[in-house]
Amino acid sequence: MVEDQVLVRLLSSLLDGDRRASKQVVEEILQRGVPAHNVYRSVIWPVVTTLEKLMRQERISPVQEHMAIRALAQIADQLENKLPRRPRTGKKVVICCGEQQCQELGAALIADIFESEGWDVRLLGGGLSNDDMLGFVHEYAPDILLIYGIRGKDAPRVRQLIDTIRAVNAWPNMKIMLSGGVFARAEGLWEEIGADAYASDPHEAVAIACGTQPMPTSIERTINRRRKKRPAIQVAVPKVGKSVKIASEVFTD
Repeated sequence: MVEDQVLVRLLSSLLDGDRRASKQVVEEILQRGVPAHNVYRSVIWPVVTTLEKLMRQERISPVQEHMAIRALAQIADQLENKLPRRPRTGKKVVICCGEQQCQELGAALIADIFESEGWDVRLLGGGLSNDDMLGFVHEYAPDILLIYGIRGKDAPRVRQLIDTIRAVNAWPNMKIMLSGGVFARAEGLWEEIGADAYASDPHEAVAIACGTQPMPTSIERTINRRRKKRPAIQVAVPKVGKSVKIASEVFTD
């Protein structure tokens, strides 16, 4: 478990644009013997989702978001080399996402964890049309199509994509998994638009995909499966030359 104050330090240094301090926080965690995959889950992922929330609420500026995401992406790139490497499973996953920087980074983190577990990954990112994604899925024939970080206004397009996949039925064994974005905030929406599963973080996504956590049944899908949150903590972070109070929600393992 990583203490809240450590996450506060990292978030503050990222929003201040202090890359050296940000890297130092993560290095201290690693020196304490915390494995890289736990750093992904308990540090990097909570900070990414918190940045998404703060940006959505307009609590931070676009400049702060850009600085924070660039620094965090560099840290994640360095951590990726420390992840364990499982034998290749022969399983394939295609990962798409929203177009914002936070969403691109979240999708990349999910890709890293799948690759660590031996999956063949194709990270398409954001900005592609449904036709582009359908064409690639048709050629690549993945076991999982994972869509991360979709905003509410883009949910109808995701529904249309899923409806088309179901109607064509060219990939009857492919599962569609959603994560983050509006699906993290609107309970049951992932099921309503026809997906097979929702995952709250990369590790849960891999667990569901690998079968170590069951794919939800029709009964289980009606139950709120979100993770229990810690109470919000007040964090003082710099914002364009001054400090403000923001709520930083940190998710438990």
